[in-house]
Order: sequence, then C-alpha cells, then structure tokens
Amino acid sequence: MRQPRTGIGNGKRRANPAWHNLNSDYEARLRAVGFAPESVDVVVLTHLHADHVGWNTRAEGDTWVPTFPNARYPTSRTEWDYWAGVDMEEARRQMFRDSVHPVREAGLFDLIDVADEGTDVAPGIRLLPTPGHTPGQVAVELSSRGETALVTGDSIHHPVQMAHPELCSCVDIAPELAARTRNQVLGSLAGTSTLPLASHFPPPTAGHVRREDGGYRLVPAPYGVTPTGG
Repeated sequence: MRQPRTGIGNGKRRANPAWHNLNSDYEARLRAVGFAPESVDVVVLTHLHADHVGWNTRAEGDTWVPTFPNARYPTSRTEWDYWAGVDMEEARRQMFRDSVHPVREAGLFDLIDVADEGTDVAPGIRLLPTPGHTPGQVAVELSSRGETALVTGDSIHHPVQMAHPELCSCVDIAPELAARTRNQVLGSLAGTSTLPLASHFPPPTAGHVRREDGGYRLVPAPYGVTPTGG
C-alpha cells in the first residue's frame, strides 16, 4: 500500500505568494522512488487546508483531475461538514474548487466517521481524531511489523510546541482545544517507541518523544546504518 502526503501542488492560484503557481518536481520525485501516482491506492487527508490538499489534483488542460486516479481519499466527515457549512473567503473557495471538489466529483472522496478511539481505514492505517487546528483534523497511525508511527498533521506545528504545548498557531480554529489535543497527543507518545511524523517540522522529523521540564522534547531517531566494512 502506497500513500504519499499531498501538499501545496503545482500551478495553483493562491493568495499566499510563496504558494502561488508553483512548479515543483514532486511527481517526478515520487516516480523516481517507485511511487507512480497511478499505483497509489490510499491518500489520507488529515484536514482540508491548502497546504495539505494541493497535490490531490493536477492540471489536465483547463481541468483539474485527481493526481492519484486509482486511490480513495479518506477524510473526516466532521472536517467536510464543517467546511461545507462555513461562509468561506474566495481564496479558500478557490482551493476547494481546484483541489477538493474534483476528487469528490470523481467519486474518490471517502468520508469517514472517525470514532473517539480511532477508525481503521486500511490494514495498518488508523485515523485518530485530533481536533482544534480544524474541527475534523485527524492524525494517522501507521503500523507495520510491530512498529508504529504517527503522522500528526498540524496538531503540532513547530518543535517549540513540544516544550510549550500551550502555544498555538495563528491559524488554529479553536486554540484552547488545539492545545488540549496537543497535550494529549504528546502524552500518548511520551516514553513509547512510536515515531511522530510532524508535517511542518524541519529535519529531523522522526524521533521519540520524551518528557522534560514539564513539557516534551523530540529525541531524533537514528537514520540508516553506517557501513563498517572496507
């Protein structure tokens, strides 16, 4: 099962100049490491923000089509229902038009009722509710061969929030709830072997969470094996 994370996307009209009309080699790099878009069968959307849905689609002439045409796109029903009922500004409506609605219209959007204890969407892939940044945001627990990792979405935006979980992002919709969620996520990870994979962390992204001075810190996980032979 192959499931890349989507990001800002190419050729998208965005209000943020850093995100506007990008031309990255994302798709080429996926193919180079063996993740051809047509081979992907699951694309989990942690939440419906522009920097997490942009590569859902690619341009085909004047039309936006799913980048991963053979995948289903599991998304929290709570998340979808929230945005469906909000009077969105034009920039966000544009993002839904080019990066969300084409997936839904293609019949690939998979709305999931995420239980408090989590909901499995495929073998080894479990969605866990992490509300606050957005109402229906989820974390993604990955399990394989006795090991686990947790894609935290935007429940933790910056490493400083590990030491100070009470600090919130300016784009959190419900800051107090986001802080409680962050504490819960970090508390559940502390002292375990589960690797958190934070969407916005600079390298090193993966590590182990340890309690420290009333907060938490990330101990980077070793990467690769250093050759010892000549």
